[in-house]
Amino acid sequence: MLTRRSVLSLAIPIVLAQAATATTGLVDTAVMGRFGDKADLAAVAIAAVAYSFIYWGFGFLRMSTTGLSAQSNGRGDVAEVRAVLLRAVMLGGAIGLAIFLLSPLLRWATFAAFAGTEHVESLAAGYFNARIFGAPAYLMSLGITGWLLGTGKTGQMLAVQIVMNGVNVVLDAWFVAGLDLGPAGIGAGTAIAEWTAVAFGLVLVRSGFRGHAHLLDRARLAALFSANRDIMVRTLALVFCFAWFVRSGTLISTAATAGNEVLLQFITVAAFVLDGFAFVAEKETGEAYGGGDRKRLARAMRLTTEFALGSGVLIALVYFLGGGWVISTFIADPEARSAALQFLPWCAIVPVLGVAAWQLDGLFIGTTQGRALRTAGVLAAILYVGTDMLLRPAFGNAGVWTAFLSMYVYRAVALGAFVPGLFRGLSRPPQPAV
Repeated sequence: MLTRRSVLSLAIPIVLAQAATATTGLVDTAVMGRFGDKADLAAVAIAAVAYSFIYWGFGFLRMSTTGLSAQSNGRGDVAEVRAVLLRAVMLGGAIGLAIFLLSPLLRWATFAAFAGTEHVESLAAGYFNARIFGAPAYLMSLGITGWLLGTGKTGQMLAVQIVMNGVNVVLDAWFVAGLDLGPAGIGAGTAIAEWTAVAFGLVLVRSGFRGHAHLLDRARLAALFSANRDIMVRTLALVFCFAWFVRSGTLISTAATAGNEVLLQFITVAAFVLDGFAFVAEKETGEAYGGGDRKRLARAMRLTTEFALGSGVLIALVYFLGGGWVISTFIADPEARSAALQFLPWCAIVPVLGVAAWQLDGLFIGTTQGRALRTAGVLAAILYVGTDMLLRPAFGNAGVWTAFLSMYVYRAVALGAFVPGLFRGLSRPPQPAV
């Protein structure tokens, strides 16, 4: 039976792995800031953002693999647990290869959105062209990470991320400080680190490659592609919401844009921490759903949500009490600092307000309820944009933040509407297709 201690034992490595993931970009920026100039920094920033947008859309590889492997584990279907891993690695490698082959077009499309100088764009292209060699490795690692999470091997998931970060730090320093390769060196270091991490991950999960009698089973392949399609739509809808939030700030003022960007970093940190409990919910609810156990599913949601809500309240208090000091200490521009301080209370609400949406995401990802995720994501995006367009002209940045907070409510309510049907479905054995 799931206990609070077991929730913590699963969640802590995930939180640490998430923190390690967040530091990768910080290391790239720090090394370039120490050994490069402002053009080098701008180039790394532009190219890194481009990769974030390209890769973000393929996060479904991690999510669907977690849900499908957990469900198979819950059914006691060891052969299918292994097959889920191989399908995910093969699909990630194929998509990564396609990205590599299409990289000239992708580079042109992403760089067209930025108004960089010719020199900066040339440096950014160096980073982009070097890092693109890591695309297959990165996407395969999403499948490996999802499988490790779905099978409860969160310590190994943390180990993969530590290897990735360790190699990245060493190579960044060598290529930039030692060999003076600039942004291209940062991109090359990251690509090599991605291949090293996926090689290490493949060694860890090697037992999962034994015996795949149903690897190409039509129903199970349909489950994989259906889940991936719907989760991708959901993810793109959420990316659109955050992009709209940034855009809305630009329509108010430069100071509002800068202040909102600072506060978004606070929200990102909170999300990394609270995702630890949502990820545990994915794993535990997936196993419960696979085994048709309503009681276990309800208990998994209750225990993980208790920790998530408690952590959310704690983070909110830290932001309320200490966020002002952080902003005043590290934000030099007086207008940006003032805008961030003014809307810090709005930002501090998010760790509490967002818990329901994040936990329900975990529930529906774990049970691979793609239609619910897709519908809720699109509906929340539409309602959020409508709310922003209604409030922003009248209330300025206060309207922007009110609409942004409402987006979390819309997501939670929309997902919550599907919960009764999910529990009713547990009265019947779950089918392999989604």
